[in-house]
Amino acid sequence: LYKGNVIVVGRDSKTDSLFDSSIATFEDDKGAYDQKDAAGFIKLNALRLRIAAKLQNRK
Repeated sequence: LYKGNVIVVGRDSKTDSLFDSSIATFEDDKGAYDQKDAAGFIKLNALRLRIAAKLQNRK
């Protein structure tokens, strides 16, 4: 795809796949995603970025 974009409008699987629509939501508290997990991810990702910036500034 050259100079374009893609927008996913839906997902569907007729076979036995890893996709399960009952846990594929971020809003439902009964889903597999816990909103509190985002804080840990953000902290870990920020650490990586801070270390990379520190190394870049040494050059």
